[in-house]
Amino acid sequence: MKRSKLATFLLILGAAYCLLPVLWVLIASSKSAGELFSTFTLMPSTHLWDNLVDLNAYRDGLYWRWMANTALYAGVGAAASTLISAMAGYALAKFDFPGKSAVFNTILAGVLVPGVILAIPQYLLLAKLGMTNTYWAVLLPSFISPYGIYLARIFAAASVPTEILEASRIDGAGDWRTFGQVVLPMMRTGLVTVFLFQFVAIWNNFMLPYIMLGDDRLYPITVGLSGLLNQGASQPAMYTAVVTGALVSIVPLIALFLTLQRYWQVDLAAGGVKA
Repeated sequence: MKRSKLATFLLILGAAYCLLPVLWVLIASSKSAGELFSTFTLMPSTHLWDNLVDLNAYRDGLYWRWMANTALYAGVGAAASTLISAMAGYALAKFDFPGKSAVFNTILAGVLVPGVILAIPQYLLLAKLGMTNTYWAVLLPSFISPYGIYLARIFAAASVPTEILEASRIDGAGDWRTFGQVVLPMMRTGLVTVFLFQFVAIWNNFMLPYIMLGDDRLYPITVGLSGLLNQGASQPAMYTAVVTGALVSIVPLIALFLTLQRYWQVDLAAGGVKA
């Protein structure tokens, strides 16, 4: 197959578009407060370590509390959402029950609704239950992902043959055992994708925790850095803390992608051997 120079150029252009903001954050975090707005944008400096020390010292390490909160919200929320999506997607793909089409159409409608629209109703509901300004206020709404359920249904329909399920039942396995020992391993690649999408969505979520939380010790990274940015109007030194904090916050996401990409590579290789 001949390479398309236009396609290669467009891919390079797209990669540059995506990576340029990351490069800017990396360079900006190496500058002092005085250099941040007075030097050339892409001119690096030597103050990265000083900025990290200042960020670590801010209110006795509050930034790392925000990082831990974000990891809790994203990790637990994405794991629970992936499991629920797997069960719901598998049921919609492989079982027949009354109202199946209506349930699936409702989930499709949920995919089209922006999460920001649901933030206020969710706040009012959790306020009635006395759960606002707690970890649960951010965790519970993230457990259900209509898009994750939709993806899981597609993966289950494509990767789980009905014959395998029938053979499992003939061997005496119940529904839960079949799901845990047969279905989940076969859906692994799809579920990794669902987990990554949900993890990144929760990690970057701002509106929901901003509405739900009042205690800054419960804040995730997004809300915490927003507060630091607002302080920058009166304390310009806070701008370097915001930029440095943004740089540190993307490191776990990069590490997660590099760690989980092997699942795609393994399954793609296995598919090529089978073909």
